Amino acid sequence: MRPVRADRLLSLLLLLQNRGLMTAPELAAELEVSVRTVYRDIEALGASGVPVRAERGPEGGYRLMEGYRTRLTGLTDAEAGSLFLAGLPGPARDLGLGAVLASAQLKVEAALPGELADQARRVRERFHLDAPAWFRDADPVPHLERIAGAVWERRVLRTHYRRWRGEVRREVRPLGLVLKGGIWYLVALSEDVVRTYRVSRFQAVEETVDVFTRPAGFALAAYWAESSRRMEAALRQDTARLRLSPRGQKLLPMQFGAAGVRALRDAGPPDGEGWVEVDLSVESEAVATGDLLRLGTEAEVLGPPVLRQAVAGAVAVLAGRYAAGG
Repeated sequence: MRPVRADRLLSLLLLLQNRGLMTAPELAAELEVSVRTVYRDIEALGASGVPVRAERGPEGGYRLMEGYRTRLTGLTDAEAGSLFLAGLPGPARDLGLGAVLASAQLKVEAALPGELADQARRVRERFHLDAPAWFRDADPVPHLERIAGAVWERRVLRTHYRRWRGEVRREVRPLGLVLKGGIWYLVALSEDVVRTYRVSRFQAVEETVDVFTRPAGFALAAYWAESSRRMEAALRQDTARLRLSPRGQKLLPMQFGAAGVRALRDAGPPDGEGWVEVDLSVESEAVATGDLLRLGTEAEVLGPPVLRQAVAGAVAVLAGRYAAGG
């Protein structure tokens, strides 16, 4: 048998599974191959153990044996849902789905034709996603599994939450969980307002028997994108004028992320020593002072004057402290 591309075999299998009876010309049109290639692919699927049935006559074509969809995976609801976390074994474990995910992956791998199973194993061997950021321990999230269960079952939660301004007790309607930079966040309705909570700050979580109805049209990904945009806009309301050394230009994106990239993109021309001037979006004066000090001697704050004075004052305090300790 001539070799058959694994991705086309999988596409053929999914077409038959999702659409039922299809003729060879219909399959050829969908896959953008010749009818002869479809015949060879059908033969390859059959040889690999997939029960493809040929039906003769004017209304004939190819279909999978009745019930094959269930036999393809044999997945429970929980296992099927866990496959969306297949690239995130750590977060899946946090959610209490580690064993479920492992079981689901084994079932899927066992059900795949040989060539596809080999390809799946190669992907797993060669690609790995590590969500948490460097040099930071993961947040303790003892209530995450219970919160995840409430998200899935649409259960109202009674919570005890620690905020910067103090602690609060609220009933929330959990809409979804987001993993951002290794940190878990809960998006939930509280007092008819959609809010974002850092999961590690929940001091206590109690699941109630009350079931709520999700808001019509609510999309978690869209909410998170807009919420993130608003948060960044609210935080970065000031602009600092900086002078950066060549090394400082490399450090800026590492320290300030997208804001640093944007600043360098619009940088002025370098001087004789390679230093450039940039405008960088920064947070409040106190936060910006600490952030800019991380650039060390590779940056000079040119303005605004109040920020330059704040950085100079911090440097003077440090210089005096180290001189006294010498």
